[in-house]
Amino acid sequence: MTIAEVPELASWGEIGDQSSDEGFQKSEAGSQQPDFILRLTQPPSQHTKVNLKSKIRLSRALIALAAFLFILAFSDCSRQQSSGGLARLKPCRLPGIDEQVLCGQLTVFENRQTSVGRTIGLNVVVLPAFDQKTKVEPLFDLAGGPGAAATEGATFYAHEGKEVRRGRDVVLVDQRGTGKSNPLSVPGKKTPQHYLSEMYPVDYVKSLEQTLKQRADLTQYTTSIAMDDLDDVRAWLGYDRINLIGLSYGTRAALVYMRQHPQRVRTVTLIGVAPTYLKMPMYHAQAAARAMELLLQQCEQDAQCHEAFPEIRDDWTNVLAQLEREPARVEYSPPDKSGPVMLEVQRGVFAEKIRTWMYGRDQASRIPLVIHQAAHSDFGPFLREAIGPSIPDFIADGMYLSVTCAEDVPFIDQTEAAKLNAGNPFGNYRVFQQTRACSMWPKGKIPADFREPVSSNIPVLIFSGNMDPVTPPQRGEEVARDLPNSRHVIIPQAGHGMDGLTEPECVDRIIMDFLEKGDAKDLDVGCVERMAPPPFVTGARDQKSGE
Repeated sequence: MTIAEVPELASWGEIGDQSSDEGFQKSEAGSQQPDFILRLTQPPSQHTKVNLKSKIRLSRALIALAAFLFILAFSDCSRQQSSGGLARLKPCRLPGIDEQVLCGQLTVFENRQTSVGRTIGLNVVVLPAFDQKTKVEPLFDLAGGPGAAATEGATFYAHEGKEVRRGRDVVLVDQRGTGKSNPLSVPGKKTPQHYLSEMYPVDYVKSLEQTLKQRADLTQYTTSIAMDDLDDVRAWLGYDRINLIGLSYGTRAALVYMRQHPQRVRTVTLIGVAPTYLKMPMYHAQAAARAMELLLQQCEQDAQCHEAFPEIRDDWTNVLAQLEREPARVEYSPPDKSGPVMLEVQRGVFAEKIRTWMYGRDQASRIPLVIHQAAHSDFGPFLREAIGPSIPDFIADGMYLSVTCAEDVPFIDQTEAAKLNAGNPFGNYRVFQQTRACSMWPKGKIPADFREPVSSNIPVLIFSGNMDPVTPPQRGEEVARDLPNSRHVIIPQAGHGMDGLTEPECVDRIIMDFLEKGDAKDLDVGCVERMAPPPFVTGARDQKSGE
């Protein structure tokens, strides 16, 4: 795993020994009055004779002494405030991490505008810098989704990514509605057919909304509100300026924070950019079709893949046509040996699974095999990939809907979307699913300028994967135009993140260099050309061994 991988794929565990803030913290770190007062005591006796020069020398000496004591005390106070911020947290242990980290909870109002009523405890995990005396601005990692929990990425920063902590804290905050911050999700047992159901069944959305509204105002979980939460956490922990890194939806969150709190940002790293004006998922099918075309070309140009699947394009077309005519009925035997069950595979679900598997190049390497076998009525390879946890299972559905139903879906022109996606192998499936779900979901308000491009002089490093099926390089190019101190790096073989590529440390080194320099212009990024995908899987035995 690398800094650039999907944080929600890390294992989750209970966070113990959390401290709870005793209320909403409004004051900035540094706004407290210093706990010292300089007084001139014991004035000279009225019987003491002091000439003018002596008075001047004495006054100068006292002024110098006062200034020195003030600087010394202020410096000490600043150090105390810096460490005092982390002192709000308590040592804790997380699964998969040997060392102690710091955990805590900051209480904020759910409705920030009224500042009354329900509160949310924001779950905070800090992996401290190894050298607290010389540490510099921290790194805040913003999770994707929307709906993933940032704290699930803690394991990475305790192991492969610990180098970033050489001189800075890493701060992970579960955004409101995710993780341990009043998650907008409802746990439930998942059957094999669940993994093959449509994205947002009507009954599920209605039930989810009815359940969650008992403990949440679903209009209060938008990105703009959450980024004001994040700034409260920054101040609560005593940081003046911070570095941001975000993947996927985390890039939108970072861009919004940049706009709302520019003076608090030192650098920003964006991976797979999802700008505020994107209107997700209007362009999902378009991006996926582009990525699929590149994948099919690679299969055709690869001797082993082409030999195994010489008609891969026809296979892709044929399996979609077959499922369009009639969903497949497939017998499946679960690993738990509970007995075979009959499952239904619909066209839209099949295509959507293929789309999400292109996010990482490891899973994408198995797509030609899945397509070829399914085109010949063997859905075994498909079911082995499809039934089990995947990216959507790490997303809080209610959070996803609260964000996209306020920020994206209302701005989709349905006629335009239908025309745009006509004839596309991935079709209008996602637009239909999310539009229908949003018709049943409360809609939050967004700022008037929310969908305007973010313009800033803050140093920004942008990564795009050329094979990305959801946020292609075009999005990175668009965002970079309004960021004069940015640099856009396209990784030729990457999907939505760097998962599955060789030399994953390449991107980590670039990000580390950027954090050190605070400038993206002169970075050495040549290693991205050497990052290669795994070989295509061409047999069921290969697929099984790759799981």
